[in-house]
Amino acid sequence: MGGSGLITRSAGLNNMFLKRKGEKIVFKKTWLMISIFVILSVISACSTSKEGEKEKSDELTYATVKDINDMNPHLYPGSMSAQGMVYESLVENTEDGIKPLLAKSWDISEDGKAYTFHLREDVKFHDGEPFNADAVKKNFDAVQKNKEKHSWIKLSTKIVNVEATDEYTVKLTLSEAYYPTLEELSMTRPYVFLSPKDFKDGGTKDGVKGFHGTGPYKLTEHKVDQYAIFKANKDYWAGAPKIKKITAKVLPAGETTLLALQKGEVNFTFTDDWGTDSINVEGMEQLAKTGDYQVVRSNPMNTSMIVANSGKKDSPVHERSVREAIWHAIDRETISRDIFSGTVKAADTLFASNVPYANVELKKRDYDVNKAKEILEEAGWKNSEKGTAMKKEGKPLTMKLYYDSTSPSQKAQGELIQDSLKKIGMNLELVGEESSSIANRRTTGDYDLLFNQTWGLAYDPQSTISAFTSESSYLHATEGIPNAEQLYQKIEDVLTSTDEDSRKALYKDILTTVHEEAIFIPITNGNVTVIAPKSLNGISFEQTQYELPFEKMYFE
Repeated sequence: MGGSGLITRSAGLNNMFLKRKGEKIVFKKTWLMISIFVILSVISACSTSKEGEKEKSDELTYATVKDINDMNPHLYPGSMSAQGMVYESLVENTEDGIKPLLAKSWDISEDGKAYTFHLREDVKFHDGEPFNADAVKKNFDAVQKNKEKHSWIKLSTKIVNVEATDEYTVKLTLSEAYYPTLEELSMTRPYVFLSPKDFKDGGTKDGVKGFHGTGPYKLTEHKVDQYAIFKANKDYWAGAPKIKKITAKVLPAGETTLLALQKGEVNFTFTDDWGTDSINVEGMEQLAKTGDYQVVRSNPMNTSMIVANSGKKDSPVHERSVREAIWHAIDRETISRDIFSGTVKAADTLFASNVPYANVELKKRDYDVNKAKEILEEAGWKNSEKGTAMKKEGKPLTMKLYYDSTSPSQKAQGELIQDSLKKIGMNLELVGEESSSIANRRTTGDYDLLFNQTWGLAYDPQSTISAFTSESSYLHATEGIPNAEQLYQKIEDVLTSTDEDSRKALYKDILTTVHEEAIFIPITNGNVTVIAPKSLNGISFEQTQYELPFEKMYFE
């Protein structure tokens, strides 16, 4: 359309100059040449635009509320979705169970203590270094040198020796049988592989010199708190990805990200590592109605919950009765309907019944404000002046709930819960902080209540259960309950049990204990949500909320 308009205007100029005697030939030729030049310029511009569109058809730019941070795969600050593009594990966890990845096969000894992995022979790190048994051993050894950091993964406490028996064979020896070994080796971190050339002082615990994995994408550029660029690994052993460039752009959640999607500054976003959506449900629906975007949701992956710190003796939350009252006072159905527009389901237990070993009959605690008040009164909490918190022995029923300041949904849930708890005589102060700060509170025990989530389908129940005993996770939450040491012993036993019936019985006891003690107050069963261009195909999900298989995506 722009081209035809320019032709009309140039023709009019030619006619005007033709009326001038003596110069008409010169002007005719001059303006004819100008017209041709302009037309060709427009055609060229259109062609360039189409080529630009073609170039962008193999690119994705996604919005993220947090920087990718340190990409060292043997530590924990980094974005797991970003690390999942760059690094790989020996095996992967799928809907159909554990499958080969960098290991093409494996053998397990009869006593369950030795795992022998036979590696792929066609894999190289991004820097060209060969992936072989020696590289596997060096990575395992680097992780184990910092095993206190990985204590939440029980496998880290079981590994006795890692041996490269030949160039492409690795033998892993454990101190005792440990049934979740393969599951824990399939996690996004820490048992993934970095080029040994990137090691610093022979290890990784004090930092690394580079981020060269074996995965489908390479990290090529990173500007802290602004963006990170990943480019397709053309030599990827499973075939080069069709999406050639992925940019992670740091943007505040909410209106800023919605406007960026509408303007085309970003064209993709998804639920991040911490369960945060960059835009709310209304924004997602608004984009979908344009016909330019699609909203794709995974099956339930995890449980969003409030973690109650039973170990904080100077807080009312130390009392089981207070925790139970909070549970009864939370209207999960309203949270599901009004905050998430019914896109997630209200949860009644720590794990959904589809999680292995979690289909256990447990007492249901329905939303019941009167029941919550009754529990508190029976425990000795008494009403004070109207509009103030209940008191017990002069101490007010006041607590703090910490939420991720970048998560609009956590803030909205907190406000609804705050209002609901006020009805039962409990004052709840909401405190928004960075996720790293909240993680530090969880580690140190400096909290009453905080939002969190279970590890997810591929990791549970064993990973979340193991975290009950870990100082870096939920030890403070569980240590204040009666007979906590018995609970910890059962956790140790279930993870080393080789008898299926015994394992089921132990899991039932563990889940019953933490449910009765109301330590982990479930809110909703969460999923991963993707907002992507309508023309993007191959969108699928892993058995974890922490990664997306970008290498399977393509534009039509």
